[in-house]
Amino acid sequence: MTRLPLQQTRYQRLQQGLFSELFAGWGRSWRERSLQLLALLGGYYLGSNLTVYVLDRIPGGRPSVVLVMVLLVELLVRLRSRCVRGRPPLGWVLIDNLRLGAVYSVVLEAFKLGT
Repeated sequence: MTRLPLQQTRYQRLQQGLFSELFAGWGRSWRERSLQLLALLGGYYLGSNLTVYVLDRIPGGRPSVVLVMVLLVELLVRLRSRCVRGRPPLGWVLIDNLRLGAVYSVVLEAFKLGT
């Protein structure tokens, strides 16, 4: 007994589009995938260590550090959206993963501190 092909409904097209968007970056070679994962983990490491180190050294403490980090993240997002159309090259993907890891570490640190 053969299965009939699925009908191309809007819901099925939505599912296929979401799946292809979510896993588009993982369709590359193992070298690029490992670099992406290393950039994500490196961003987490830099974000967690940098916030602890900088909070002790900079006068004004937490508000000034958070303001600078938010401005840098916003600048990176705006630069990427203006410079890259379509599928981004590996360099931009690595910068995005560094940024995501750093933001995740700062948010996790805020939850640990309860602020």
